[in-house]
Amino acid sequence: MKKTFSAVSFLLFTAGFSILTANAQNFGDNPGSHTPASGGISMGSKTAAIVPDADNAGLKLPAGFGALKVADNLGKTRHIVVTAQGDIYAKVMGKVAEGKGILKLHDANGDGRSDETTGLGNYGGTGICIKNGYLYASSDEEIFRYKLNDKNEVINPLQPEKIITGLKKGNQHETKSIVLDNAGNIYVNIGAYSNSCQEQDRTPGSKGRMPCPILDSAGGIWQFKADKLNQTYGDGSRYATGLRNVVGLDWNSQSNQLYVMQHGRDQLHDLFPAMYDVQANADLPAETMYALKKGDNAGWPYVYYDPFQNKKIIAPEYGGDGKKEASSEYVNPAMAFPAHMAPNGLLFYTGNMFPAKYKNGAFIAFHGSWNRAPLPQEGYYVAFVPFENGKPTGKWEIFANGFSGLEVVTGTRGAAHRPCGLAQGPDGSLYVSDDSKGTIYRIIYNGK
Repeated sequence: MKKTFSAVSFLLFTAGFSILTANAQNFGDNPGSHTPASGGISMGSKTAAIVPDADNAGLKLPAGFGALKVADNLGKTRHIVVTAQGDIYAKVMGKVAEGKGILKLHDANGDGRSDETTGLGNYGGTGICIKNGYLYASSDEEIFRYKLNDKNEVINPLQPEKIITGLKKGNQHETKSIVLDNAGNIYVNIGAYSNSCQEQDRTPGSKGRMPCPILDSAGGIWQFKADKLNQTYGDGSRYATGLRNVVGLDWNSQSNQLYVMQHGRDQLHDLFPAMYDVQANADLPAETMYALKKGDNAGWPYVYYDPFQNKKIIAPEYGGDGKKEASSEYVNPAMAFPAHMAPNGLLFYTGNMFPAKYKNGAFIAFHGSWNRAPLPQEGYYVAFVPFENGKPTGKWEIFANGFSGLEVVTGTRGAAHRPCGLAQGPDGSLYVSDDSKGTIYRIIYNGK
């Protein structure tokens, strides 16, 4: 049976998108408790104020917020982390110049903009974080760590410790995102090197392999020790499986739980045109947020999540028809978002600069879709999800838009910038990286 949506369902979903966008431009009038960004970094007897760019760095933000470009033209900057001193470490993806796999940005005069850029590491990658006196960073096959001094400066940039090696790398979804908990463990995404585990990948009508052999070493989150050297698969454990690809992930300290954002599968219409029309291809499946526990199975490649039916649906490669519901063995997402928007960054906000509504909520960097054509592409913005008692409320809103520089995005090449990584500064500022032009943004709150 060909999969279509009723006019009412689609109009309601589209209307919801419009309302969310409109609300995102007008909310924030209630400032709650906050620390205004009137002060900057202290330099002896001087303190430089952080002033947003006149055009807010081209971004559309809620009332009371401003933005500035910290740095530009850095390359394919992926995930980022900000030290207690306000320095930024940015991981660079792809082929990198010697000593430029990790960039360190320093603001010497306290105006919020980088004046000095140095580098270390000869490997490209995505993941980076700081924990317990170490800087952790990933290539597409290994995880390293660097000892930091009391100023969060790398002590010996030429001699990192290799803590994990031999991770599976395919020709898609090869980047390794990382996060640490508060008990000495590091979590690594190992993306599936396939769209839907077909016998012939991305081939119309090809059946799915059963069981999917990819899942033994990819398509999930692996847990390792954060301080043990030269670990391989045998030293770690598969923490959660059935996750096609996770780029954005964060540890929620309020609930003491790992949260991840899954990139959903592609090409339902291209591969099964008798079941799915072009509208369904653009709108399915949802991008999903999961709150994971050890042993969870999110269902890829056997199922996908349909946000219109609010159900886990059996994938067509495994006998599905767009309506057959999957079994209950697969965990439900904590939240669902529109399809193909590519959630590349996830950050739980614990700062005090922003109004109270943002405290302990989640920011998500949606990198932007490529495969909603002939419909317009979606994403290319940072969204916000309020949390209450450690759980998402089920509502979300666009927080920062305008990265693409376009009213309507028809293809990724037309987008000027694509948000990727997120980090919180020591003053509560929100930092956003762009891996298209290599721009780092800083968002502050000055509302009264």
